[in-house]
Amino acid sequence: MSGIIEKKKQVVDEITEKFRASQTAVVVDYRGLDVAEVTALRKELRDAGVEFKVYKNTMTRRAVEAVELTGLNDTLTGPNAIAFSKDDVVAPARILNNFMKEHEALEIKGGVIEGKVATLEQIKELADLPNYEGMVSMLLSVLQAPVRNFAYVTKAIAEQKEEQGA
Repeated sequence: MSGIIEKKKQVVDEITEKFRASQTAVVVDYRGLDVAEVTALRKELRDAGVEFKVYKNTMTRRAVEAVELTGLNDTLTGPNAIAFSKDDVVAPARILNNFMKEHEALEIKGGVIEGKVATLEQIKELADLPNYEGMVSMLLSVLQAPVRNFAYVTKAIAEQKEEQGA
């Protein structure tokens, strides 16, 4: 009997550690997806460095209480899976949101963003953000714009002086 309790404690500790280590955790209801669809979703998440796992709700509730995220308890009904991401804040929300558009059976229920319980709307807003590389690209284009404009102006002035000199 104590062996079973020890295993359950280990699972709760594992979930607790994942919540603490993750920048983003998204809870989804996967009912209605067939095995091929779940496999495709898992592969897409794994390729982005996101861990996707199914835990019993009772174990997850205990872990949520341990990390003081009790606002997440409302989403822990029915069969759930949780996508944990340690590195990329946007990846799980974006991948799950895009997958949900193609597969109506998948439902995002809630989650945690940087240690705070997030609503469905906040997760959808997060999903609309570009990933890290996209943000860096946008920043670089903003930084390059003044230099590029200055180069165009100096070229135009040089061409104008050439025409006046000829």
